[in-house]
Amino acid sequence: MSGNSRKLFDNLVSRTKVYLIIIFILLVIISYLQPIMIIPSIVIYVCILGYSYLANNKRKSEISEQLQDLTLTVDSAAKSSLINAPFPLVILETDGNIVWKSSRFITEFANIDINNYLNDLIIDIKSEIENNKDQKIKTIIRKLEIDKKKYKIHAEFVKTKRSERKRQAEYMLILYFIDETELYELKQQNENQKVCVGIIMVDNYEEVIQRLDAEQKTQLMAKVERCIYDWVNETNGILLKEERDSYVYIFEQGNLEKIKESKFAILDTIKDVVRKDKIQLTLSIAISNEGDTDKDVYKSATAAMDVILGRGGDQAVIRENGKYQFFGGKAEEVEKRTKVKARIVAHALEELMNECEKVIIMGHTNPDIDVMGSALGIYRMAKTLDKEVYILTNSESASIKPFLTNIQEEYQDVLIDSGTALEKIDSETLLVVVDTHKKSYVEEPELLEKTNKIVIIDHHRRSADFIDQSILTFQEVYASSASELVTEIIQYTQKDIELQTIEAEALYAGIMMDTKNFTFKTGVRTFEAAAFLRRCGVDIIKVKKWFQSDLESYNKIASIVKQAEIIRDTIAISTYEVLEKDTSLICAKAADELLTIGNITASFVLGNMENKICISGRSIGDINVQMILEKLGGGGHITLAGAQLENVTIEEAQKELIDKIEEYFMEKE
Repeated sequence: MSGNSRKLFDNLVSRTKVYLIIIFILLVIISYLQPIMIIPSIVIYVCILGYSYLANNKRKSEISEQLQDLTLTVDSAAKSSLINAPFPLVILETDGNIVWKSSRFITEFANIDINNYLNDLIIDIKSEIENNKDQKIKTIIRKLEIDKKKYKIHAEFVKTKRSERKRQAEYMLILYFIDETELYELKQQNENQKVCVGIIMVDNYEEVIQRLDAEQKTQLMAKVERCIYDWVNETNGILLKEERDSYVYIFEQGNLEKIKESKFAILDTIKDVVRKDKIQLTLSIAISNEGDTDKDVYKSATAAMDVILGRGGDQAVIRENGKYQFFGGKAEEVEKRTKVKARIVAHALEELMNECEKVIIMGHTNPDIDVMGSALGIYRMAKTLDKEVYILTNSESASIKPFLTNIQEEYQDVLIDSGTALEKIDSETLLVVVDTHKKSYVEEPELLEKTNKIVIIDHHRRSADFIDQSILTFQEVYASSASELVTEIIQYTQKDIELQTIEAEALYAGIMMDTKNFTFKTGVRTFEAAAFLRRCGVDIIKVKKWFQSDLESYNKIASIVKQAEIIRDTIAISTYEVLEKDTSLICAKAADELLTIGNITASFVLGNMENKICISGRSIGDINVQMILEKLGGGGHITLAGAQLENVTIEEAQKELIDKIEEYFMEKE
């Protein structure tokens, strides 16, 4: 054996000596206590010495052969370099038994219990070998953090000579530890120095400024800008005023975590500052770090701002790793007082309809009267322009069954199912999506891929799952309903549109349903739209009958209300475990009914729908049910929202809902 090989074997021999000494001492003690065991002890110890000698020679041979295999093609200088490598090197068996370790390995991990790391590493490596038997993996690379240092580990997994003789798979592991701590720190430093771009916008700027005189305007904006500049300075950022009501905020990515931890306290700071002047003014903030160039990052931040404005403003969003993270949004949306956008959208939609021959209208799954009302309004607009137009509706939910009974005969050629819609649509068809903007919530998602001409008319807060390929979007979260928005569009088209009485009644019913008889989320524009529809001949008594419940449904709702539980003193939660077709409707009505009880500020009702659980959330405005249910994948408005959970029991869904409610209150504190 060479000098280097003998050095490698020293550790093994020294450890064997320790074992032999321990065995010798034990045998001496036994012989002293039992003299009759003297001769058997001598025989046993001689046998152990003989076995140890043979086993050590065999292991000595294997290690020598292994090292020869490793260094067969290199000269003695290269062998010496391997043995005295500047990085830690260890040879061990698959059971964790260390055969040899380099001097650098010994010094590097002198004060660390390295065995725990090695055992976990061996288990991981053996698992990969087992899962990839057919690929004959020889080298495996792993990343490992040891005592705050980052190591890249190359693992050589090779058969021993003994395995060839026994025809069994026996292996040794050779591990090379390459310290990448400095490289990691440089990468992290480079990552932290990347540019993040934010856009800060003052919500409802024009409306507020119009009500102030020149001196008040100057004082107000000075206060607002001082707060914004103070907040930006906390992250050593740069703030550039882009327009009168918007700013561009540039900072290093290393400060992004600090901003997250503060949960955009600037949103509340601004409201506190202007509250003294009895002014309702809020901020919207969008931040992004996505993009190959600074220009791409700015575009990403702009797109994120569109999402925030679509959710009603008064909140912030961070676009990172392809996901949106929202903060704030606890205030009610502020109604816009100008109708310029409605007029622009009306003219643009009219132009789009004139450019196509066919129009298909689609709402969300389980359509309600708001979907049908807004769809019929768009239908009448397209018909007035002499277009071929259809309304997609796959299901007759209980909420629209009385209404569909009234229109079935007159509109039987207009109402189509998904199969027919897929046959009729082509790349030149105009697809109008009403009362939703979520890809996963439309009646037939496949239609979105069949045409490049998509229009969205919706009043819900924008979610991350929005339809991003639309060419025209009219999404106003201040509106009570999609029917209100469609009514405004009809009033501003260049060509006069004469609504049929049933169509006007459907639009009126859509507004009436989403406002809970003009109680919730009702603004000046809501009453103006309702007044226009009344002039079109709406029969209010007829509309009221569409919302009547039968006695059986009312009893179900009463039982849900009766078994409600109260948490946090003012939040009612109840369940409906009966599996039936109209579960979602019953849950929604029960949630509405719970709000009529004194001291109840929010209500949630969970219902069983085959392989999923539906949740209806309602609030009088003090609690943002949309933010709570958004955490469960749902959405909606501050006072009205919903969600669906798949593959969970109703008990699991209820527990998860309560957790999200607690999380919501923790974020507010």
